[in-house]
Amino acid sequence: MNKIKRIGVLTSGGDAPGMNAAIRAVTRAGINNSLEVFGIRRGYEGMIDGDIFQMNSETVSGVIQKGGTFLLTARSKRFREPEGRREAYEQLKRIGLDAVVVIGGDGSFTGANIMSMEYDISFIGIPGTIDNDLYGTDYTIGYDTALNTVVEAVDKIRDTASSHNRIFFVEVMGREAGFVAINSGIASGAEIIMIPEEKNQIEKARRFLAERARKNKSSIILVAEGLEEGSAMEIASMLTPEFPQFDIRVSILGHIQRGGSPSAKDRIIASRMGAAAVEALLDNQKSIMVGVVNDVIVQVPLNKTIKLHKAIDENLISLAEGICTFGPPKN
Repeated sequence: MNKIKRIGVLTSGGDAPGMNAAIRAVTRAGINNSLEVFGIRRGYEGMIDGDIFQMNSETVSGVIQKGGTFLLTARSKRFREPEGRREAYEQLKRIGLDAVVVIGGDGSFTGANIMSMEYDISFIGIPGTIDNDLYGTDYTIGYDTALNTVVEAVDKIRDTASSHNRIFFVEVMGREAGFVAINSGIASGAEIIMIPEEKNQIEKARRFLAERARKNKSSIILVAEGLEEGSAMEIASMLTPEFPQFDIRVSILGHIQRGGSPSAKDRIIASRMGAAAVEALLDNQKSIMVGVVNDVIVQVPLNKTIKLHKAIDENLISLAEGICTFGPPKN
């Protein structure tokens, strides 16, 4: 017999377009399965503070098209400590919550996994991060929208780059993974794509600029923010003195990549994952993430999503090498 009667849902870590769609799906799927659903504001911080309220179908009406998260999000230092998690558990028990659906990334899942081992509470994860870097799922909520945002921005930057014959270094998010950079770079026709997974990035850009010096053409160099060699601004500053003939500019897209109305794909994926999270709870699952692999919903243990690394498809890197000036010349 299923013991789950009341569930909570929260968003944690960085916001991502489509989180509201996931909250909506969890809420309505829960209610349609005779569960009471409670929203937890401000992630784990709100859980500790007891910032929890009951939701109904009307609560999530008209949110699917909105970016960000109406439950708000935060990173909680208190939750990292045993005392903070104890306070959070007491708040959950005060309201009578049996389980929590956590929409976030690996940091959010780490907290959920630890608390599920310390206390008798079920946690189900829904991957929500524009970086798309979580193991066990092909897509994370917000990734598709972020890609579209970057491509649109780069298209506009290319217009002015071409008009003035400039070289633009465009920095995108991806501190530890280059999924956003490589896919948006391919989609926007960037001449160079610099990702954390590849080495000798500055030398690659130097060779490219030397070749461009002979052709005197404008170009887009897409840079993931997590490069060992530095930021787009730092790399451009290093190379500008070597190529004084170029008008080199830098554009950092920053947090515009997180915002905006979610794409249709993100809304659909978020809705599927939200409903699947409720189904997992009704099946007495605990400490798992729901993901999508080959367009099929899957369940992955939270500890695997945290510990295992999701690598960029080598076929994408080969594609970029074939149609962009991406890596070192092949021997």
